[in-house]
Amino acid sequence: MSIKNTKLKRRQRIKMSIRKRLRGTTERPRLTVYRSNAQIYAQIVDDTQGKTLVSASSLQKDFPQEKMTKTQQARIVGSEIARKAQEVGITTVVFDRNGFLYHGRVKALAEAARENGLIF
Repeated sequence: MSIKNTKLKRRQRIKMSIRKRLRGTTERPRLTVYRSNAQIYAQIVDDTQGKTLVSASSLQKDFPQEKMTKTQQARIVGSEIARKAQEVGITTVVFDRNGFLYHGRVKALAEAARENGLIF
């Protein structure tokens, strides 16, 4: 078994144990984070309806194109998701780290979202 498969299986196992307890409702939707090697994505999802309400990523057209670190990108995506959520009327969310450890880019995104008005 390769290292990639063991890391992926570990993340999937953690993700399932988190999602077992965590549900996004209409009043308090789920803020889910996905990070790839180069990009970071965030979505606010209502699990009762099965719909994505708001999304933001480092691949958006209006994302700044100057050179920056991946952690700085995560901060920008976090503030962007918070701004878009407030436009739609979402103030409180449940944070889903999607099996990723809460440090580095995931932590930067969460802290930026909190600083810009999301409560979780």
